[in-house]
Amino acid sequence: MSMGRSVRKAVIPAAGLGTRFLPATKAMPKEILPVVDRPAIQYVVEEAVEAGLSDLLMITGRNKRALEDHFDRAPDLERTLELKGDEARLDAVQHASGLGPIHYVRQGEPKGLGHAVLCAKQHVGDEPFAVLLGDDLIDENDQLLSTMIDVHAKTGGSVIALIEVDPSQISAYGCADVTPIAGEDYVRVNSLVEKPSVEEAPSNLAVIGRYVLHPAVFGVLEETGPGRGGEIQLTDALQTLAKGEGEGAGVYGVVFRGRRYDTGVKLSYLKAVITLASERAEFGEDLKTWMKAFLG
Repeated sequence: MSMGRSVRKAVIPAAGLGTRFLPATKAMPKEILPVVDRPAIQYVVEEAVEAGLSDLLMITGRNKRALEDHFDRAPDLERTLELKGDEARLDAVQHASGLGPIHYVRQGEPKGLGHAVLCAKQHVGDEPFAVLLGDDLIDENDQLLSTMIDVHAKTGGSVIALIEVDPSQISAYGCADVTPIAGEDYVRVNSLVEKPSVEEAPSNLAVIGRYVLHPAVFGVLEETGPGRGGEIQLTDALQTLAKGEGEGAGVYGVVFRGRRYDTGVKLSYLKAVITLASERAEFGEDLKTWMKAFLG
């Protein structure tokens, strides 16, 4: 039984083609696109490590070698920086490769998020685990993942992250029907619908890219056929767990009200770059001064 078992493994799906950012992503993984001076994927890995997750598995695909290279040691580069006495950049380079052991497995075919998670079955085994989508950046001051891990420890079920969106935008997300739990800061998820129409949506609570999952999800995913878009949807498997009973049943939600950026969308990506850059000690004030002048 997983209730009370610590969560120590994280799965980071990163096999997408990044077509929204073409031609920039023609030869470079979208996850490597920089947010100021760190690739987007590094923020996600750092979040997992900060939450206490010590065993990371990245789900990749063809043309994703740059992900492995980024988190690997770079002896020649490190030696050059060391000889120059450039300790700041040397520390930054070594920080990325020192975040912890990262394992890699290829998805093979783009069959959806549910299939990507299923690719982690052998590595994860029979223990709870977190899933962090590389497109979603959560502000480092917001302890969303740690909160979700705590909710899993209390309930033993799977936990999803939710945000309130304008009802007109709900068709771009998975949507949750929930019931508040008296005295708790999380909710019970009654059902989930993947990208419903505005008229069919049960709420304005949208699922975002953070999950803490009971290993029972693997058995459900193995029996889950293609859903919306012809892909195996993680939402469909979670819907089954939400409606089920016994070991691994039950899905709960944490409604997140902190700062989150969808770096898979151009405008949100640009907002992330500008916001995080404006908060940097070494040039943030100069950037804000320039922006005020630029905006007139």
